[in-house]
Amino acid sequence: MPRVMGHQRGVESLREIIKACRDLGVQYLTVFAFSSENWRRPPDEVSFLMSLFIKVLERESQRLHRDNMRLKIIGDRTPFNDQLKKCMSDGEALTANNTGLTFIVAANYGGRWDVMQAMQAMLRDHPTRALDFTEADFQPYLSMSDAPEPDLFIRTGGEQRISNFMLWQLAYTELYFTDTLWPAFNRQELELAIASYQKRERRFGRTSEQVQGNNNA
Repeated sequence: MPRVMGHQRGVESLREIIKACRDLGVQYLTVFAFSSENWRRPPDEVSFLMSLFIKVLERESQRLHRDNMRLKIIGDRTPFNDQLKKCMSDGEALTANNTGLTFIVAANYGGRWDVMQAMQAMLRDHPTRALDFTEADFQPYLSMSDAPEPDLFIRTGGEQRISNFMLWQLAYTELYFTDTLWPAFNRQELELAIASYQKRERRFGRTSEQVQGNNNA
């Protein structure tokens, strides 16, 4: 089947995963919709993705709003056409005050871009402090500044790399790789990923004994 059919089916998978995450109590869900490197794909495919993005935003923003979920879009919007930019802004505005799951879409996003734009913005705001910045100073300028660092990163399709996604934020994230392609990724697959995560010990630089001691306290 044509590649675009996979993108269309992927939208259905996305809808299922959003619902599953809401049901399971997940508070933040981020998906990599279009990377800054994806512009290198065939022009026909890129054009299709842009039109699909508009249709999905128009339809799913209403669905998210009805379900009390918030939409946020991260990435450089500069190359997108005015219609797509408006759909993004409208969806965010519509759902801004919702209190349920926050659904974050990374579009024309790259982890290196995120770090660079954050650094440039920080230096513009504080041009005289070039040598004494801390991580706490830097954090507010990142695209995900208002969200916690991810607990779990899921990569589908058999690839075992993070592909320039949230390089700063994934420092202590648990990684899960599956051969299942995204169009076939469903609630059952998500629950397998979460089950794998639940078996892991989150140490953040500490020893197992320290972690177990805190858990038993």
